[in-house]
Parts: sequence; C-alpha cells; structure tokens
Amino acid sequence: MLQLIERAKKTKFGEDHSFEKIKTHEDFQNNIPIRDYEGLSNYIDLIKEGKENVLWPGLPKYFCKTSGTTSGTKYIPLSKESLKNQINTARDAILTYINETKNTAIYNGKMIFIQGSPELDMTGKIPTGRLSGIVAHHIPFYLKKNRLPSFGSNCIDDWEEKINAIVEETIDEDMSLISGIPPWVQMYFEKLIEKSGKSIKSLFPNFNLFIYGGVNYKPYKKTMERLIGGRVDGVELYPASEGFIAYQDSQHEEGMLLCVNNGIFFEFIETEKFFNKNPKRITIEDVEVGVDYVIILNTDSGLWGYNIGDTIKFVSTNPYRIIVSGRLKHFTSAFGEHVIAQEVEKSINSCVQKHSVEITDFHVAPFVSSEKGQSRHQWFIEFLQEPKEFSKFEKDLDCALQKQNTYYKDLIDGSILSKLEIIKIKKNGFNDYMKSVGKLGGQNKIPRLSNDRTVAEKLIKFRV
Repeated sequence: MLQLIERAKKTKFGEDHSFEKIKTHEDFQNNIPIRDYEGLSNYIDLIKEGKENVLWPGLPKYFCKTSGTTSGTKYIPLSKESLKNQINTARDAILTYINETKNTAIYNGKMIFIQGSPELDMTGKIPTGRLSGIVAHHIPFYLKKNRLPSFGSNCIDDWEEKINAIVEETIDEDMSLISGIPPWVQMYFEKLIEKSGKSIKSLFPNFNLFIYGGVNYKPYKKTMERLIGGRVDGVELYPASEGFIAYQDSQHEEGMLLCVNNGIFFEFIETEKFFNKNPKRITIEDVEVGVDYVIILNTDSGLWGYNIGDTIKFVSTNPYRIIVSGRLKHFTSAFGEHVIAQEVEKSINSCVQKHSVEITDFHVAPFVSSEKGQSRHQWFIEFLQEPKEFSKFEKDLDCALQKQNTYYKDLIDGSILSKLEIIKIKKNGFNDYMKSVGKLGGQNKIPRLSNDRTVAEKLIKFRV
C-alpha cells in the first residue's frame, strides 16, 4: 500500500486525494473512496486527452479495451509495471505447475495460446487493444521458440477463419500445451477432430496441460474431456485487464493462489454489507475462509479503491487461495461475451417498438450445448401482444444485441454461438414462476439476465 502511495503521490489523483498524508490503512480508506470504472472515468478522459501523471506517473503504456458491467467499453490503463506483472504472473503459473508435477515435458512440444488479435488501435497517444492481444507483443523469449500460432494467423479478424488457419498450422505438430478461453478452444478442438477424424489425445499424444480462464469452466468440462479423449491437467487463471489476480497453483487443492506480491494492494468488503453506508474494508490479514467478499483493487496502473465487480471466497488462508463466487451485478458471460442488463434492455426495447409488440417480462440465460455451434442465448419472453412476424422479431433482436455488444457479435460471426432463441412464456408465467419460488410480490424481481440456468430451468416449465 505504502509503495503504491509513494509512487503516485505527485499524480493528479494523488494530489486530489492527499496521498502525502496517508500513513496507515485507516488514512487510505478515509482518503480513497470505493469506485467503479464510472467513478474514475473523468481521470481516464484526461489520459485519453494526452495528460500525463493522472492516475500513475507518466502515460500508460497501453489501454486495455474491455467490456464493462454498466458503461459498455472501458479503457483500462496498463502501465509498464503492471504489464511486467501480467507477464511474470503467467510465467509463475506455468512454473508453479512444473514445480508441483515435475512435468517438464510441456516445454518439449509446441504450445498454442488462442488469443485476441495483436493488432492495436490508438487512443490519442496510447496503443489500445484487448489484453491478450497486447500481451502477444511481450511473449518471453523462453516461450517463443515453440509458440504457435504465427503472428499472421493471430491477426486474422474473422474468428472462424482464424481458427481454421490455426488448425492448418498445428494439426501436424507435437502440441503439448494448449491455452485459451474454453469456448474458443472447444471450437478449435472440434475443427481438428472434423479434419483428422481423431480425438485430440490421439492427434496430440503429448498434450498434457490445458490452461484456461475467462469464463466458468464447469459447463464445458464434460464436453472438453469427450473431445480430448481423456483427462489432462488443467491450470485455471484469473487474469483481468485491471490486474492478474490469481492462478491455480495446485492440481490437488481447491482454488487459485491470490497474487499478493504482484503490484496489487487488495482490500475486501463482505458482500452482504457492501451496499451499507461506509462498509468496512479489510486487508488480507483479516479475511476468513468461506465468507463472500467484494474484491477491491489498488494497482500499479493507478486504479484506486477499484471495484472490479467480482465477488470471491477464500478456501484457504495458508496460502491465500480463492474461488470466484459471482458478480455484484447481473450479466451473461458463459462464452466470454459479458452481455449486461443495459444491452439486453436496449435491444428488446428497440424491437418492441419496431414490431409494435407488448411484453410482460423477460429473462436471458445461456444454453451450453455439446453439439458444435448449437450453444446460444435463450430469451424467455412473456408477450401480451406477439409480433406478427415472429421469426423476423427473433432475428432483429439478435441483430440488435450484436450492435450493442461486439464480443457477442464475434461469437456469432465465429460460429461459436447460434443466434438467440426465444422461448415464449405463457400468460402470467412469470408471476407463476415467482410464486413457485416463494418470491411473488413485495420488492422481489426476476433478474433480467443470468450467467447460469438456475432461473431458466425453473422458468422453462411455464413455457407456452
């Protein structure tokens, strides 16, 4: 905490928040309120304009472009210090795995990291792109020799074309380590099997480590093991544009090791008390196993009192291991799209007006299929007045959501997702559902969208 304060005390944020007076954690809390991206956006705007020494000394080395929970696209500053920590933490995850398993064979074969395009845009003076694309420019020398795919394949914008190119590059190679977001890796595996007629393990007999992150792996686990043709070791990562938070450090213990020595000062607020006036912020020494906490970041990129929106739970305090337990706000990101309430509401509202229909309520949930290209969003809608052209309404709704969320559009264009499906709910179906779960009336509301099918599996019983 004090190291970060010392580095940033002459920045605009440091001067605005009297960093020179901060000596204790109590001082820190009194001077630095909890904020989300919107709360820091006025400082981010100054950086975009080319102002230096705003949140952190100098200018950021990059902006990480990412989808926000309420504000759409976010521009997260990435300093040279935090970039180094991103790279080193990824290295530590691999070396920790080797230290535990003694499996050095992963370095004998080829490695593939399925990631975003390394081609960058400019925001003012600052190169801008997705985190994985930025990191692709800084791969350590010891990974470059055996690393795939080629830079050219990585730069292909169309995801289906990109995966096809990666398949061509790798199908005859000795792959030992494969890494990426599960839905993209699943697509890669399916195309390999389609082309070769072999399971992944038959095709790559030395493949024995899968590194993944970005979405909940559980819905994919059974399908992935079927495609692979057996079990391989896995290492789960918890990277974010805001900082590399944790990684799985053991094949035998639950949870991911919290990265407490990599440029981030962590604070924690009990989730159930988060919305209280002035909730208590604690440091790592006071956390307890089994309690849900909102995780607060203070980083060497100049994010201060930053609420990333995730809730975590400690499964161990020696060492500090966590699991991601949820989000403060409702969203859908089963495939890495991070669709938020504002986006689905704008989409449905535009189509309701266009087609002159009326709806009572709706809920959006992911449908994960083991069949290629059959995963999709399901919209549960109770109509008061149905559209005259139902298929046209369904198509327009999907197009509207693609316009709202570029990540969702990428998944549709890449054939990872099929276009959305509308499931009609019978008259009073939403009320009947709420009654069935004991939440009819009062302040109870059904969430507009969810990242799992807890609501959907009950709601589907009330379909037309």
